[in-house]
Amino acid sequence: MRCFKTGHIFTVLLLGLFGFFAAWSPSARAESVSSLVGKSAPVPLAFSWEVNSSDEDIRDLLLQHMELQRYQALSDLDDTELTRLLEDADEQARELLATQGFFNPQLVWQQDKTKGPHPLGQVTLSVKTGPAARVSQMHWQWLGELTQAPTGPHQLANIQNQWGLPPGATFTQAAWNRAKNNALRQLVSEHYPWGRLATSEARVDAENNQVVLSVTMDSGPAVRLGDLNITGASKYGALQVERLARLSPNQLYRQSDLLEAQQRLVLSGFYDSVFVSLEPEGNLARAPVNIELKESLRQRWLLGAGVRSDSGPRLTAEHTHHSIPGLNWRAVSRLAIDKDLQTMGLDLLAPPDSTLWRWNTSAQINRQVRDNDVISSQRWRAGRIQTAPKIDRSYYAQYDVASQQSNDLGNLESVSGNFAWTWRDFDSLPFPSRGLGLGIELGSGVILGATYQPYVRWLAKGLSLWPLGQNSGRLAVRASMGSVVSQDTRNLPTTQLFLTGGDNSVRGYALNSIGVDLGNGQIGAGRYLSTGSVEWQRPLRWKGQLTDWETAVFADAGAVANELHLLRTQWSYGMGARWRSPIGPVRIDLAHAQALQKWRLHLSVGFTF
Repeated sequence: MRCFKTGHIFTVLLLGLFGFFAAWSPSARAESVSSLVGKSAPVPLAFSWEVNSSDEDIRDLLLQHMELQRYQALSDLDDTELTRLLEDADEQARELLATQGFFNPQLVWQQDKTKGPHPLGQVTLSVKTGPAARVSQMHWQWLGELTQAPTGPHQLANIQNQWGLPPGATFTQAAWNRAKNNALRQLVSEHYPWGRLATSEARVDAENNQVVLSVTMDSGPAVRLGDLNITGASKYGALQVERLARLSPNQLYRQSDLLEAQQRLVLSGFYDSVFVSLEPEGNLARAPVNIELKESLRQRWLLGAGVRSDSGPRLTAEHTHHSIPGLNWRAVSRLAIDKDLQTMGLDLLAPPDSTLWRWNTSAQINRQVRDNDVISSQRWRAGRIQTAPKIDRSYYAQYDVASQQSNDLGNLESVSGNFAWTWRDFDSLPFPSRGLGLGIELGSGVILGATYQPYVRWLAKGLSLWPLGQNSGRLAVRASMGSVVSQDTRNLPTTQLFLTGGDNSVRGYALNSIGVDLGNGQIGAGRYLSTGSVEWQRPLRWKGQLTDWETAVFADAGAVANELHLLRTQWSYGMGARWRSPIGPVRIDLAHAQALQKWRLHLSVGFTF
């Protein structure tokens, strides 16, 4: 019993001494001090430190990730402890620089006790990175069915040709990881969803600043789609899901097919959330497709209040009925009111058929106040529409009627047949960073009146996003052109002619304020339209990290006339901000209208093309 007590006391003393020394080690004290930050007055620093490097990115990397900054708060740190900490910091700095491809850096640490108000003065790290290591060789090895498939050599060649670190490229750890992930993503996107990265190796020759890379990819089996397992389709039925998904059993797997099916289901408006995936259990060569749905409410009201940069406060109301009893069509009723524009509309949309075409009809009534003039218009439309993630098509018959308070022509009417086509190829929506979009509208009709006058109307538009580099943002180039071909357009409703100006055209001018000068300060719609815009969008960084904000600098131009030789370009330029908000892109622009010599603030939400 006596020996047990002595041993027990000895053990307690050892544990106490260990805890005492641990508590007074620099790392433990740093953690203790760090835990008190924000709970008491600021702790005086033992030393300050900085990094001298000609490369701003290297300086930010070391300042952000070095553990040395944790020990600045130890006001009782002595020279011996600091010397040991700097030895550890030197090793960590070399490891961080190695991730950027610098394996032979020159690091010089200096301590100047006379510099600054801190007890241990200032610590300075001077960095000369030396040449970056480059890839000298790249070795591939392939396993799985891809090596035997007829399309295998083509797919294999595409992956290797698009490899992100070819011989001669600068090696970094981030680029190495990114290249492997991109190669695997390419493999699993076409026919081989169970593909994997079997092995990878980067052999570094630090003395010669060279790296030899090797990668082994295993494709696994080629996969064909099995049956659709649909869950959550109670209100609108499984048949509609199958038509929108367009995934046929036994077709070869393509990741894009599943993504497009998911997008079609989401864009249909009948579902609040959709998740499409392969079933990972069972037969890997013929995998069922799981479609999990959360259906939208049969009826939904949306009430909103906002501010338009052109006309001030605005109230909106929208009611959606996803399945009208007896007809099973979707009905969307809208009402929007501000001091200059009042709009009321109704859209009816049928369920899609097996080719995704849908019947639709719509009616819209507008009343707009513009330059002390009042324009009233109606538009009635009936036709068919086909929507998809990349291409939208529609053809429809349309009746337009409009009247303008400033003239005595009464109601101007027209009937037309129209075709519209839109193609989008953007990398991601609604926040694209690269891609191209094109749109064409073509219509032919008759102006109704004492005599019938035929006319043709066309409008073409385009948007191109060009990346300029990782830190340089992108260029957004937008253009549109249109005209109405007819012997006389005086009796054509203004809704079939052209106006421009506003948030999505020539900023700096009010909505639809650029047109044909009618005299007495009145602006009318014209037969010819031309607009263009160039915008430089650059992401904002905070402490080296990308944020959800971007800056923008832009120049816009636009013109409307009744004769081509009378087109007079109106210019504007300005700057703005972009925010990737939870509800979509938010644009804030301050634009200067050259002809008016005035600045105008524009606010808009959403990506439209």
